[in-house]
Amino acid sequence: MNASSDQGRERARALVSARALRQHLLDLGNAAAPGRLLGAVLDEIGLAERYLSLAETPVGTVYVAFRGGAICGVAPALDDASFERTYRARTGRSARRADMVPPDLLAAIERHLAGDPADLELDLRGLSEFERAVLLKAREIPRGEIRPYGWIAREIGRPGAVRAVGSALNKNPIPLLIPCHRVVKSDGQIGEYAFGPSMKRALLASEGLDIAQIEALAQARVRFVGDDESGLFCLPSCQRVRGKPLAGLGRLPTSSAAQAAGYRPCPSCRPIAQAV
Repeated sequence: MNASSDQGRERARALVSARALRQHLLDLGNAAAPGRLLGAVLDEIGLAERYLSLAETPVGTVYVAFRGGAICGVAPALDDASFERTYRARTGRSARRADMVPPDLLAAIERHLAGDPADLELDLRGLSEFERAVLLKAREIPRGEIRPYGWIAREIGRPGAVRAVGSALNKNPIPLLIPCHRVVKSDGQIGEYAFGPSMKRALLASEGLDIAQIEALAQARVRFVGDDESGLFCLPSCQRVRGKPLAGLGRLPTSSAAQAAGYRPCPSCRPIAQAV
């Protein structure tokens, strides 16, 4: 009888403990987490977003946010606080200055900015498949060259989506490293930029683009130039024709006019759709 009573009391205590534990877990689930808990957890598993600043750029100090080895944000800013506000406004996420920057990551960023197509890992989460396609195509535009919005639309198989291309470029979370400043209006004019047209011009000029010449051609409605030496026609900023006297190049208003004059499309800048 005593043994039976003891067992009953043990079961009762166990039941009380189980109920208390259940309530404690419910209360914990409903309570707000401590302010530093998320950051600490992300730090522990390598998913916290950090940033570094690059002072030596054509547009002043530029901040680069990264997560692990992937770049997830770039923006010019005057100081840490203004970058943190800008980054939070553009992405909805927070980042903190890195105590230590992975040296391989910093070296890859610096090589990329110098014109070496370094293999940078990019974090494009939150973007649609179309937006990612637009940004990755913009990434292919060589340093010192420009392409119109319609070129990107055509290259990704969406020739009618020129306006949508512009919207996707405006959402670019990683400008400079994804060089949306190298995309211009369909009429050849330099156009707008998320951080202002003056910054766009400064970036293009730093890459060696003759902006005055490009705009003069655009105003004259010259969309392509023909090179008699190679027999090719190119977009005006193509490396194949840069450095050649403009007077020695054919000035062509349309791709049809270029082909009628006997020129073939340049395989580098791909001024028209490639034959399949």
